[in-house]
Amino acid sequence: MINMKSWVSQQISNNTRIAIPIMTHPGIEMIGKKVKDAVQNGEIHAQAIKKLAEVYPSAATTVIMDLTLEAEAFGCQIEFQENDMPHILGRLLTCAEDIENLKVPDLSAGRIGEYLKANKLTVEMGIDKPVFAGVIGPFSLAGRLFDMSEIMMACYIEPDAINMLLDKCLEFIINYCRELKRIGCSGVVVAEPAAGLLSNEDCQIFSSEYVKRLVDELQDETFIIVLHNCGNTGHCTEAMLYTGAAAYHFGNAIDMVETLNYCPKDKLILGNVDPVGVMKMLTPPEIKDYISNLLQKTAQFNNFVLSTGCDLPPHVPAENVEAFFEALVEFNQK
Repeated sequence: MINMKSWVSQQISNNTRIAIPIMTHPGIEMIGKKVKDAVQNGEIHAQAIKKLAEVYPSAATTVIMDLTLEAEAFGCQIEFQENDMPHILGRLLTCAEDIENLKVPDLSAGRIGEYLKANKLTVEMGIDKPVFAGVIGPFSLAGRLFDMSEIMMACYIEPDAINMLLDKCLEFIINYCRELKRIGCSGVVVAEPAAGLLSNEDCQIFSSEYVKRLVDELQDETFIIVLHNCGNTGHCTEAMLYTGAAAYHFGNAIDMVETLNYCPKDKLILGNVDPVGVMKMLTPPEIKDYISNLLQKTAQFNNFVLSTGCDLPPHVPAENVEAFFEALVEFNQK
């Protein structure tokens, strides 16, 4: 088992820049499977992760960022597509009474078992690098259960009901993360993009207070929390840092240098290459130039980890992913 406190310190003290892109879809395509296969079958999911670990020099492995998984466990209807991520159909909760009657599911619900299998198989592969599981954040989960536009209003109109919902979401997330920790994952990327829709003050009240409880409950020398918020444009970074997570993952909406200047130097700060606008749409030479420039601009920050701003979508050309890593290798050789 990797001592993650030491691992984080080593990455910060090491002069060599590392990369941890959030990606699984290229691996799914490499093994000849479809997105629908991987999000429903833990063995296929793990095979995709293994293939990526064999091909690319990422400093850690990550699973699919599936923001429908926990909502499905609570009872949301899900639509599966061959080559795209699942979608939630409709809305599960419509009023405070629904929230009060909502039951917190156990870990046998929905596809949770398949994602636990994917993480367990990945850990058992003996890949000599951290395995980061993925989980949705409490506010983003609550928004998917209650409807995102409705919860934004309800935070002000019915805050007690929303706090009750957040408590139930967090209870499930903690139970899930506890099991991920037990099976040997080195940490979890908590995807909380909906919190970026809130002001810094409200982000702390309706998201960070709950993420902090997750951190306090589970983060230790063997397991770290990586808080991801690609909805943050810089306005709620303060609230994110309040959680005490060991690492923070930012999307392409923020200024990376400005963010690094603001964040503590003893925390890993990951980001923030646009997964669509750069990684999918640009040519390999353009990607190399973009990433080389980003690495040059952030060269003074030893705690910076090169990453995508969010999960890579399906059908990113393999040569584009290769260009991402080639730029990193060339930077480290200078």
